[in-house]
Amino acid sequence: MKLSAVFATLAAKLVAAHYTFPDLIVGTTVSADWQYIRMTDNHYSQAPVTDVTSQPIRCYENSTASATAIAAVAAGSHLGVQADQAIYHPGYFSIYMSPVTPATTAASETAATGKTWFKVWEDAPTWTAAGGFVWPSESMTQFGFTIPKSVPSGQYLVRFEQIALHVASTYGGAQFYLSCGQINVTGGGSGKPTNLVSFPGAYTGYEPGILINIYSVP
Repeated sequence: MKLSAVFATLAAKLVAAHYTFPDLIVGTTVSADWQYIRMTDNHYSQAPVTDVTSQPIRCYENSTASATAIAAVAAGSHLGVQADQAIYHPGYFSIYMSPVTPATTAASETAATGKTWFKVWEDAPTWTAAGGFVWPSESMTQFGFTIPKSVPSGQYLVRFEQIALHVASTYGGAQFYLSCGQINVTGGGSGKPTNLVSFPGAYTGYEPGILINIYSVP
């Protein structure tokens, strides 16, 4: 076999183990690729973010906001994301939202750049001494939640994140697969989110759920 063919086969296998989240789900409708989701820098390579202190940890892009449409979503309805293939790596999935402050539109690169993000959903693993970890998100392709009716109306970024932990036993080993959708919530309430974080800023990389050997837990 030619060396070029060997590299091509290896590259295909590496990409097959990774994934992106390009499709927004509103209700039961799945959007086209990157229609309402900002096209991420890894849309071709599918490589993860590993530096939690870097700018890509926010939405994994820095120039596609204005080219992305804004989806109308009613408070109390289902909102989710679809991966381009089944989740391969063990880890857990989280969804965050942020108002577009200090910008006035979700289609701005300055949207949600401060400590304005709040977690709205997570799919955490379970663990038993007898069986070890069980990863609910593994092999799934769609993830979502119901937008609380208390969420105020307005434009938001929605950040979809899977933290893969298969090589997370050393610092920087955890792999972050993520993307951000642009939405306009209608019919919302007067709730006030708490426990706000920023990206970067939410993680140090030393958290027990990020720096962990999942194959050897006491």
